[in-house]
Amino acid sequence: MASDPDFISRQTRESKRFYLDLNPPPEERLSVVCGGVERMLPDYVVERSGFPYFGIELVTEGHGWLVLEGQRFRLSRGVAFAYGPGIQHRIENAPPGAMRKYYLDIAGSEAQSLVTAAGLLSGKPVITARVGELTELWDKIDREAGENTSFSADICQLITRILLLKIRQRRITTGEKSIPKSFQTYEHVRAFIEKHYLDLSTIEEVAQACEITPIYVSRLFKKHASIGAYQFLIRLRMHHAAELLLHEQMKVKDVAEVMGFADPFQFSRAFKRVYGVAPSKLVSRHESSSLPETR
Repeated sequence: MASDPDFISRQTRESKRFYLDLNPPPEERLSVVCGGVERMLPDYVVERSGFPYFGIELVTEGHGWLVLEGQRFRLSRGVAFAYGPGIQHRIENAPPGAMRKYYLDIAGSEAQSLVTAAGLLSGKPVITARVGELTELWDKIDREAGENTSFSADICQLITRILLLKIRQRRITTGEKSIPKSFQTYEHVRAFIEKHYLDLSTIEEVAQACEITPIYVSRLFKKHASIGAYQFLIRLRMHHAAELLLHEQMKVKDVAEVMGFADPFQFSRAFKRVYGVAPSKLVSRHESSSLPETR
């Protein structure tokens, strides 16, 4: 059995690794070199003056410390960071626990810009939310690398691009010690809307149920989301309306009534703002595309 490359630490007690391309072509825009998940030994310490590739890491369990270019940061669940050529870094476990982290090493002419866009080369780690979404993508890369087909390299680099976009989407702060209280409140409000959107029509109703002000609801979404609070609510409601129209084959006036609109006109206007087409036209298009061909 081949031994691990020299840059892979042996100071682990559990690990699952893959090696896809240890000699990536310099002309490639993006190559996945290797990656995996590992649990540290209590005395785990890795210190490097640089790295041949761009390494991306995400902590999922335990605690540790990271030193980037002389600055020291606490590592805990949800903290992501990166390093690369010429970037001094030191990673250590905080005993007595055993830190668990995912890692992915990439190369190519676009690697640095992609990692930078994700906020991982600012000299500070980032805190991310919804860690499970990120590890799911990491696991997909691992499974695809294990397929070892002629398609594997291309599929892995495409998933890597999605992973970096997801980190960009889910990052909360840079260099903070913990997840901000405002983000925790935002997650609570968002989850409430997702669960009760059929019974909600205004942000005032959301605010009252969550015991905060409508202005604060708007501020939370402005700070932590790429969509406004009301837009988020109305999109969920109109998505359900589209399901009723297209799959339950309900009439527009009936959907308007079920969704709590005063009349079909108000419903149609709200629907068009979200989808860019009136519900009646959407139904007509759907029906015409479903008709059998005439002979």
